[in-house]
Amino acid sequence: MRFGIVLFASDRGITPAACAEAAEDAGFSSFYVPEHTHIPVRRQAAHPLTGSADLPDDRYVRTLDPWVSLATAAVVTSTIRLATAVALPVESDPITLAKGIATLDFLSGGRVTLGAGFGWNTDELADHGIPAKFRYTALREYVEAMRALWTEDVASYDGRFVSFGGSWAYPKPAQEHVPLLVGAGGTNRTFTWIAANADGWITTPYENDIDDQVYLLNKHWSEAGRAGKPYVVALGGRAAPERVDRLAALGVDEVVIGVPDKDEDDVLAFITKMGARLHP
Repeated sequence: MRFGIVLFASDRGITPAACAEAAEDAGFSSFYVPEHTHIPVRRQAAHPLTGSADLPDDRYVRTLDPWVSLATAAVVTSTIRLATAVALPVESDPITLAKGIATLDFLSGGRVTLGAGFGWNTDELADHGIPAKFRYTALREYVEAMRALWTEDVASYDGRFVSFGGSWAYPKPAQEHVPLLVGAGGTNRTFTWIAANADGWITTPYENDIDDQVYLLNKHWSEAGRAGKPYVVALGGRAAPERVDRLAALGVDEVVIGVPDKDEDDVLAFITKMGARLHP
């Protein structure tokens, strides 16, 4: 079982660099940050936890750019994986985003994991020109186009949301394959998409009993003819020994712990304490 830290990175509290450095020192394997480019004040999309326009945390409107955040973390770390939980690729230009991710992976020595979401905030997506009903299609095209840019000497792509002719794009990522995990509710639609396009699943922070979802994901994976097993990340929740043992028995690969929304000293103390408990 691997353990990671997720920081709801915002313009207050501990910086991503300080948090990632402490997490690496405490023995954690991964460091995650989220993404929202903006939050429309007026929107029809309800937050999945509150069921309304109310947000459960004001950091949603204060989030830092994830890739800049991870770049600062890369400078002060050497082994911890640099990940998103979750990024929203379709809210960026795909060619520019591919360049940024490839550059971060190249400079960090191959430590990037792309955790991507379809986007619950469909009004946010609409401001980026992505209709809600096509967000699954758009993410697939973005992923396919970025993979082409990452792996092909002369890359091209022709889709509904992404289209470009033969192009050179360097640097290539240090990794032969940048892992793609999808953070979304554990549904048939999510798992069908993952089995066709991704390497694994990140649970939402609101899913606790995931036995049925893990079984369903593995079923879709097998039916799609995929080898091995999907990588599963349990995001949020407690890291009590009995929960960790149960998740490990299910085939969960990684448990990611959220840090409290407190000042830097309190966050550092929390990470040190959790690290000592999980990595005795």
